[in-house]
Amino acid sequence: MLHELDIEGYAVVDRLRMRLEPGLNVVTGETGSGKSILVGSLALVLGARASVDCVRSGARRARVSARFEAPSDPALLERLASSGIDVEDGELILERQVLASGKSRAYVNGSPVTLKVLRGLARHLGDIHGQHAQQTLLATTAQLRLLDAFAGCGPAAAAAASAFSRWREAERALAELRGDERDRLRRIDLLAFQVGEIQEVRPEVGEDDGLEREREVLANVRRLREGGFEAYGALYDGSPSASSLISGAASALESAGALDPRLAGYVDSLDQARSIVDDVAFELRSYLEGLEEDPARCEAVEQRLAELEKLKRKYGPQLSDVAEFAARVADELGQLRGSGARAEQLEREVAAARSDYEARAGELTRRRRAAAAELGERTERELGELALDKARFVIAVAGLPAPSAQGRDRVELRFSANPGQPLKPLGQVASGGELSRVALALKTALGGRAAGSHRRMLVFDEVDTGVGGRVAEAIGLRLLRLADANQVLCVTHVPQIACFGAAHFHVVKEEVGDRVSARVGELAEGQRVRELARMLSGAEVTPAALENARQMLGDGQDRA
Repeated sequence: MLHELDIEGYAVVDRLRMRLEPGLNVVTGETGSGKSILVGSLALVLGARASVDCVRSGARRARVSARFEAPSDPALLERLASSGIDVEDGELILERQVLASGKSRAYVNGSPVTLKVLRGLARHLGDIHGQHAQQTLLATTAQLRLLDAFAGCGPAAAAAASAFSRWREAERALAELRGDERDRLRRIDLLAFQVGEIQEVRPEVGEDDGLEREREVLANVRRLREGGFEAYGALYDGSPSASSLISGAASALESAGALDPRLAGYVDSLDQARSIVDDVAFELRSYLEGLEEDPARCEAVEQRLAELEKLKRKYGPQLSDVAEFAARVADELGQLRGSGARAEQLEREVAAARSDYEARAGELTRRRRAAAAELGERTERELGELALDKARFVIAVAGLPAPSAQGRDRVELRFSANPGQPLKPLGQVASGGELSRVALALKTALGGRAAGSHRRMLVFDEVDTGVGGRVAEAIGLRLLRLADANQVLCVTHVPQIACFGAAHFHVVKEEVGDRVSARVGELAEGQRVRELARMLSGAEVTPAALENARQMLGDGQDRA
């Protein structure tokens, strides 16, 4: 639902802001006052093609901002998440800027987005129907969604899309497995060589670290022995040694302890210290006895490290990476060598997935064709109430040349306004006013089934072209019905529609200095009566027109 529209530097608008109501909002004004600017600005912020012509003369840029209530639509939330857009305070603020240089920019909640992203989000927020609007209704994908909504095909369509995805994935896996036989054999040779090269060396994770330490020791045996014997002598075998000095200190304290018992406790500590020193000395002596120069072992360590380094350069950089690579390659090699059995399995999976898809797509087609006939008849009856009683309307469900995630169907709305004219695609033959009325008739026939779980913004421009009286009232009642589940904005020239609005906005042009500027304001009840009277009688508002307008507004609000 649209809360607020803010326009700046657009066409003849200097700056205007309007806040919309949840139900039916009507916009009126004299011919040429700028009512179409509102529709054009809305179309721009919802992703319509930008033109530098929309920038107000002398302005640096045109800017349109629309503040929407963010609907809890899972598809919309997924689009927002994939685009990295956060929703704050439950609002979505769409903004479009067109610079005087011709460049166009788009933003959502302050974050710059591409036009494709903007259009994708806008599809969940509203539709615009009229000559100056981007006609969502004319897109085949939108037509298919409308029909599926009427038929209640949402879960079935999702199941068909999922079955199509499984089918295509199984086909892709089979195609990859088969591939070119020569490429497969070359791949087997390469993988077999790599696995063999690694298995021949049989590396162990962490082995290179241990060998590096051993190489360092073997390269420095002489220095290690010199340092070790010097330490051994100082600890135990020298004169004096640490062990003998500690022993002498303990004996002296033991004698003195006979005179002062407080010294006896130090004797135990010195005995423990001497024991530690002796243990270190004995372990050091054992280490030195095993420390010998070994050129053969040096060569073996160097050779082993060279083998490991070669593997790390090719498959590393660490031995853990080499091990992971070997496991991965061995698995692929096993799959390639056993591709025959795997191919048979995948062929069965492809056949099963295709059969599942065909069954689901066939059920979709059956339901869509039945729904298309019913919805087409309902829409045609509605058109008869909207001064298009000679019109024919058909929803054609034709087969696609190839299966798709949406099923095997292509939906096309076909229309003929007058007897004797053949049915043709709606966008090719309908005028702006006819398009708006077809959209109104179709959405009325759909009832609440196309509204979804949130209020969408529906804009109708030129829906009242060439009508008045009873037909205009019928249009107003249908707009009112749509406003029960949607937010509706209607640009109208006839009072029989304007009287139903929950909010009534009036557009005027005024001269400020030597420039013309359009402004819009919401009318209070008394102002609404006068505007309806103007629409009824023209420039001169008579007392009779005022009374008629007052009665019309009262009746319209009672029915609203």
